[in-house]
Amino acid sequence: MLRRRTEIRPLLLLAAAMLSLCLLLPSSAGAVIKKTGWVKDVTLTEYYPTPEKWFVGKKINAPGLTDKHRADWLYSAYGLPMEGSGIGLDGRTYHYADGYDVPWVGKNGKRDGSYYWLDVGWRNKKGAVTFPLEGGGWSNGPEVKNRYKSPKERGVRFQVVKWPIGASGKKLNFWGSIAVDPDLIKFGSRVYVPAYRNKPGGGWFVAADTGGAIDGRHIDIYRPPPKKKGIGGNYFSSKRICVVPPKKALGICGKAAGGTGGGTGGGGGVGT
Repeated sequence: MLRRRTEIRPLLLLAAAMLSLCLLLPSSAGAVIKKTGWVKDVTLTEYYPTPEKWFVGKKINAPGLTDKHRADWLYSAYGLPMEGSGIGLDGRTYHYADGYDVPWVGKNGKRDGSYYWLDVGWRNKKGAVTFPLEGGGWSNGPEVKNRYKSPKERGVRFQVVKWPIGASGKKLNFWGSIAVDPDLIKFGSRVYVPAYRNKPGGGWFVAADTGGAIDGRHIDIYRPPPKKKGIGGNYFSSKRICVVPPKKALGICGKAAGGTGGGTGGGGGVGT
């Protein structure tokens, strides 16, 4: 995964720390956080296990699975590869187990920095992404067969799991788990997010997941899926979070949270 690299400005961080009477931690994706303290200018987004029933693609075979599932649920940026997990039509939980190095392409089929579809599957005569529909036909014109890119050959793999799991291998909990850039925030870190202090868990989360779009000072908060497709999650920019690396004391993060320290997953369990 390519990540942005930004310079650390120690003097500016020190000045900010003196003004706020707390430590502002390095923000570079290349400087993993080792001490308890605050990080500023953080982007907050939300993600959830995406329901297969929202999708319109034809049911197809997929690497690692014995039954068929909708193509756009399997390979689009609204489905399993981006969200990491989802609820199948059969009610079981499915996990995007491997293929995190596969690039994303835009609807035009090009690696233009946009997120529409994994760089696998079908292409039309113009090279743009297309896929078979459940009701017949194609989403964006018929495929050109010699342009098909095999997901299996590119290392994509799915699996059925008892509950959603993150890239860390740990169970994900609604309002208790977050996806992070592990080059900045280590898996297992506890993170206090004041903007979510009124949610279950009191604003405490555990870093348990990552994703191709999680880069530097950006965390993605795991939440229950909305009742209807198209209802997006919250988006916040320029927020502060307080990070407690694994095995470190709560320090100023605990004080900021009123003495609470979160748990091992926070929030409600899956399905709450």
